[in-house]
Amino acid sequence: MKASRRVGTRWAARKRELRRARTSEDPRVAAGEMSSNLSLQQHGSCSGAGLGPGPGTGAATGPSGSRSGAFIRPAPETMLASSHALPSSLRLLSSLDRALLRRGGSVVRACCAAGDSSGEPPLRAPTPPPCFGGPVAGTRSGQRVSEYIARSAGPSSILTSVTAVSEGVGADRDMEFDDKTAWMPILGESVFRFDESDVARQDAMPCLSFENPKLREERADTSNFERKTPVFVPKFQINGDQQEVVFQLPSGSSFYGTGEAGGPMERTGKRIYTWNTDAWGYNQNTTSLYQSHPWVFSVLPNGESFGVLADTCQRCEVDLRKECIIRFVSAAPYPVITFGPYPSPEALLIALAHAIGTIQMPPKWALGYHQCRWSYETAEKVFKIASTFREKNIPCDVVWMDIDYMDGFKCFTFDKEVFPDPKALSDDLHNIGFKGIWMLDPGIKVEKGYDVYDSGTELDVWIQTPHGKPFAGECWPGLTSFPDFTNKKTRDWWKELVKKFAANGVDGIWNDMNEPAVFKTVSKTMPDVNIHRGDEELGGVQPHKYYHNVYGNFQAQATYDGMLLANKDRRPFVLTRAGFIGGQRSAATWTGDNLATWEHLGMSIPMTLNLGLSGQPFAGPDIGGFAGDATPKMFIRWIGIGALMPFARGHSEKGTIDQEPWSFGLEVEKLCRVALNRRYRLLPHFYTLFYQAHKMGVPVMTPLFFADPSDLSLRKRDDAFLLGPILVSACPTPKSRRENVEVALPKGIWQRFHFEDDNPELPLMFLKGGAIVPTGPVIQHVGAATVSDTITLLIALDDKGRAEGILYEDDADGFGFEAGNYLLTTYEAQQFPSENGNDGGDVVVRVARSEGDWKRPYRKLHVRLLVGNTTQVEGECKDGEELRIKVPTRAEIDELVANNYEIETAERERTQTFLDEVFQEHEAVKGAGGVLSPIDLEAGNLVLKVIPWIGGRIISIRHNSNEWLEGRFESGCYEEYSGSEWRSSGCTEEYKVIRHSLAALDGQEFLAMEGDIGGGLILARDILVAKDSPDTMNITSRIEARTVGAGSGGYSRLIRLRIRPLIRLDHPLKTLVTYTAIDGKKHVLRGDEGFGETTISGPDRPNGEWTVVDTETGLAMTNRFDLNQVELCVVNWCPASVTIELWSEERPVSKETPIVISHDFEFHNDTTSKL
Repeated sequence: MKASRRVGTRWAARKRELRRARTSEDPRVAAGEMSSNLSLQQHGSCSGAGLGPGPGTGAATGPSGSRSGAFIRPAPETMLASSHALPSSLRLLSSLDRALLRRGGSVVRACCAAGDSSGEPPLRAPTPPPCFGGPVAGTRSGQRVSEYIARSAGPSSILTSVTAVSEGVGADRDMEFDDKTAWMPILGESVFRFDESDVARQDAMPCLSFENPKLREERADTSNFERKTPVFVPKFQINGDQQEVVFQLPSGSSFYGTGEAGGPMERTGKRIYTWNTDAWGYNQNTTSLYQSHPWVFSVLPNGESFGVLADTCQRCEVDLRKECIIRFVSAAPYPVITFGPYPSPEALLIALAHAIGTIQMPPKWALGYHQCRWSYETAEKVFKIASTFREKNIPCDVVWMDIDYMDGFKCFTFDKEVFPDPKALSDDLHNIGFKGIWMLDPGIKVEKGYDVYDSGTELDVWIQTPHGKPFAGECWPGLTSFPDFTNKKTRDWWKELVKKFAANGVDGIWNDMNEPAVFKTVSKTMPDVNIHRGDEELGGVQPHKYYHNVYGNFQAQATYDGMLLANKDRRPFVLTRAGFIGGQRSAATWTGDNLATWEHLGMSIPMTLNLGLSGQPFAGPDIGGFAGDATPKMFIRWIGIGALMPFARGHSEKGTIDQEPWSFGLEVEKLCRVALNRRYRLLPHFYTLFYQAHKMGVPVMTPLFFADPSDLSLRKRDDAFLLGPILVSACPTPKSRRENVEVALPKGIWQRFHFEDDNPELPLMFLKGGAIVPTGPVIQHVGAATVSDTITLLIALDDKGRAEGILYEDDADGFGFEAGNYLLTTYEAQQFPSENGNDGGDVVVRVARSEGDWKRPYRKLHVRLLVGNTTQVEGECKDGEELRIKVPTRAEIDELVANNYEIETAERERTQTFLDEVFQEHEAVKGAGGVLSPIDLEAGNLVLKVIPWIGGRIISIRHNSNEWLEGRFESGCYEEYSGSEWRSSGCTEEYKVIRHSLAALDGQEFLAMEGDIGGGLILARDILVAKDSPDTMNITSRIEARTVGAGSGGYSRLIRLRIRPLIRLDHPLKTLVTYTAIDGKKHVLRGDEGFGETTISGPDRPNGEWTVVDTETGLAMTNRFDLNQVELCVVNWCPASVTIELWSEERPVSKETPIVISHDFEFHNDTTSKL
């Protein structure tokens, strides 16, 4: 540990040395005029609305994953001056119009501190000038400068008047700033950096989130800014080596973001820890998943948006459990960056993108459907899967190869028995319009003679132990070494390997297991004290705990660069499991190893949305669920929703049923075809949305509240989302939608439409009034499209009879678009009344603007003018010409809409009735996706989920917001057996519910179950959550002899009752099992001592209770039992979990002599146990 600590402080020591040198040389520092080591050199002022480039925009980047290494994407406000100029519709989205930030005389310029005539804010917490109505004591630390006041200028005004600020401050004079806090403006309008102190700023580690890290260190010129001082100011506190940062937002604020996190979209009440973790089978309460985004996106009561980034790559607690309070805790010191408030959520994300960058423009084929499985074991199987898509006319662009293509799971190799000629396979796939994506994990098998391992060893690229030796841990190939991607030498080595690998016809690469995941360890990763020899600008030599969360980013960056090295004329596609905020610059992602359950189907929407709100727009779930068996109904619901998400891939693991679109029968196959046809019809729109994401950082898929951020009813909607102006209303539950197509919509005009494919099992789609969306024909893959294909415009007029929309087109791959080789078309529609006023007049559709060097293709333009519920008026012309469409009268439209509604309602009812019968035929399919639903027990502060049909197991115990069980339906969780062997009788049998008393009746929940375990034996279980003990539950289990024959003397075989709860560990290395033994000795078992099972017997047994305690959070669970009923206690440390087992004596039972164990679980806080 000492060696590790010395390594970890080198950067801080070096910065202190530099600071001392500057202090002796610069009289301003000696005089106390500078609060940090930042340059005071003035650069050119920002133009536009203030989201302009801060100083240094043209400087070379740090490790960003950008295509040319030194390339920096133009800042949002400079795009209009480039060849990629955006139309006015996008200027509004990106807050580039001055009018969006300035409202003439309706707002007042934010005041600077008294005496600051330069227009630049002070570098310490601002002291309000006299016009703010009082001394420093008038403002609360960690709270907005004023009480929250709705602006008279409306939600589009981002500044508060001096009067409003004065009134707000005057109302609360007992609060004060912490004048130790250092802050300064960076990047652009309303972006501020805060540090705990000047010293903390000097000692902060390098920025690993920004596209151009220098911009975090350089003070912005504020001469053109409307706001020169921050609106929200954090409160800092140092506790030992931890820094706590707290923001207090106004009552009624909503929280989002936090990256990849399970559970609902709105994050109030949740806490996560940024620590990339192999989290197979996670649930909505799992606190650490595969990626880390220490970022909170908040929407204020009036609809404005405000964001906070804790700019640390180390483990960080993001605590949103208290309403309107944002709390970060991580190793000190680190800065926090605030963005806004801005008038719209889009403006906030554009400002964030100015810091962390945007996605690279993906190849268009990557927007098609992807088919994957762990694994298609042979090249023959891969091609058969691809060919079946073509035979069945189901659109698909990509097939994936998981690790079984490798020789012994060794990266960059092929198993010659089953993949004898990968280049020939790639050629065959290309010939039928398929791309192939191949997996590359980071771990390299330790094996002399394996050229990849030998070359890595020769170049000394491996992560090291504290003793300077290459670290080796267990992973798929066995003993494995891990490349140190934080080192440029290693990244260059990897790039060359990828370049050579791509010569096999590889179209894209999948980086998996790159948290990095390590088997047979409690932490599921390598030791924190391992050593990385990182580049100096990244932090230099540091322990693994410093680089852990960015490891996946650097692997993805090296992989991207390797693919680009292989072919500079093709856009690389990389998918990564692990990542850190900013990782979107190199790779897309997915939501990890989810389950085939309705819960995970429902979570896939908010998880993808929050990734988008955290800067990663190219994401989606494993459609159908990775683990477990989907049911037909679940699968079609999932593919219907997933086909409309940014990344659409079906994926499942070994041991599950086949989950290709044709695997569930003919009716499901038809619906899958319809769902994917929808995606391919919408590809022109998707591609345009990806262009916007690439240029500005606006997500492809956004929450419903983007339509109206001030509407509080939209803030928690997880069942719908937006694709630009298209609203998708989903049904991620087993319930039937039948004829009901009424959904709660945002205010304004929303026209429902479909593609003559309306079906109650598929999402509903609506187009916002005022929008035009381009669509195309159904194609089997992106390569089948031609420039002469008909473009169909969906048009919904607003209340003024107008609409506008854009279509982006280029070569679908390559980088010619950067030189202007593209076509960006703005279409507009305007309704004109008829001369006699007797009809609906005409709607004129035309090209308003065109940009780019592409010549407009000679093609047909088809227009669908939506005039009511799935009712439309159509017209056609040559693209580029003006089209005039005659509109029916209002009475004629009303009649058409009424007739269509009646016909479609009846058809949906008939279809749903038929499909319900189809799905009923498959209810016998069990597994994680079974149609049976868990029984919920809820009383006091406890919520339990029980599934009687699989061993009567308890799959969830949630106390307040903390989940205590690990596992899933089929294994793990809380299990009971009837023998010493693992998963012996009683584990998986179907149990019957004997009694279920509801809390609503008497304030407590009681559930009695029993299952036949053979040999005349019954395993019975009673679960009680009592009303007088809100934090305690009791489980009484017994094995009874019900029908044991007389020939056995009335006694059963030898049995033992074994109780096995699998406890989930959020902090495995900081978790203890503590108890006092019968002999009075105190015992502490530690999770950091490695895997293994410990059996405790005799006087060493706990004296009736033992406790699992997380010393990081103080959360604890005490298990109490009767010593007379328990012969053995067993502790087994597993990856990110531990079992604390109770074993009865082993003996026969009769009707009169059952085996019984009755025990309690109490959930509480324990602040006394320390590591």
